[in-house]
Amino acid sequence: MSTKDNQNPASSIPRQVALASARLDPGEEFVAYFWDVESGMLPVELRGLGSQEMYDALGVPVRRDGGLQDLVERASYHGYTRALAERSDRLARVMLTSLGVEGELEKLGVEVIYANEPTGGTESGRLRTRRYGQVEAELYRTVMMEMSMGGQYQHTLGGWNHGHPPYPYTTVVDENAPAAARNRFGIERPKRKLAPHPDQRRVEAARLLCRLRREEHLKGADIVAVLAAEPDLYPIEGHWTINRVEGLIANPKLTGYQVYNRKAKRTSRTGHSVLNPISEWVWSPEVAHEPIVSLEEWKKARLVTESLRSASLEEAGTLSRLRAAARRMGVTVNPITTSSSHTVYQIGTQTVVLPRPIPAPIVEQVIEDLMGAA
Repeated sequence: MSTKDNQNPASSIPRQVALASARLDPGEEFVAYFWDVESGMLPVELRGLGSQEMYDALGVPVRRDGGLQDLVERASYHGYTRALAERSDRLARVMLTSLGVEGELEKLGVEVIYANEPTGGTESGRLRTRRYGQVEAELYRTVMMEMSMGGQYQHTLGGWNHGHPPYPYTTVVDENAPAAARNRFGIERPKRKLAPHPDQRRVEAARLLCRLRREEHLKGADIVAVLAAEPDLYPIEGHWTINRVEGLIANPKLTGYQVYNRKAKRTSRTGHSVLNPISEWVWSPEVAHEPIVSLEEWKKARLVTESLRSASLEEAGTLSRLRAAARRMGVTVNPITTSSSHTVYQIGTQTVVLPRPIPAPIVEQVIEDLMGAA
């Protein structure tokens, strides 16, 4: 079950156990209880990862022998014969996940039973009821996601912030936001807008790193070096990193607009996110908070970033050809020093200065010279 909608595990889990108990045959009893408190939209490999301390704190009067993963893993060597649940959507909100778990358990000789399914009748009738229930669960999930996304879009259009504020900002409660309806279901969270961080140095640091990219075309590592050289002027928790710098330069919220749906977390691999096309981003119709850079400055920095990325890819390709040729001659290519325009390499016994990025004709000439010297 999920606490997302203010469900109470201490009452919901015992209720589910009571309903499932009605499907026990005479002389049968439960030998283990597997339950999780999390979203039913999670895939199996991400289920049941909460700490035991978290579960103990819930005060559920039903012992917990593990979660969904544990049920599948232990079913074979514990000799379980049947697994009972209140309904199929308690197993998962996604039909593919339900079918996968049912298939794994059935291969281990474990019959999966849902308490809300009818008894007696034909197997085809029971299967039809089960599949209809699983389809309804996934449709319910999809409808809820659509409604939730619609709410998030309206939240953005109103200029209110999602998530953690970017480095040069903090959040403040919007006293002018519409009041929530009385007796509203769920946790009431005040709507917040971004405001400049009280430490003005953060604002100046953000402006500087954007300018260094936009006007001086500096790479992330070079910008990190500039900021790290004067920590009193450009403070940061921990230390400046390339990811932090690149993330701030790319963040459209620095333009004063609220923006949502930049990343598609649910469609990427675990622990990572992928960027949606900019055409799918949701922008507030007007500036919602004090900008750090103008929209035009942000767009220019974005173009510079793309050109630097393309140059890096081109340089990586030409450098790979040079290294492959050197390797065939039994020598290595090692960078000695580098700047924004040139890199000094040690190639065998020779020292070579090459521009960045390295044009393909120059690489071919260096390879030809190496072969002639050999």
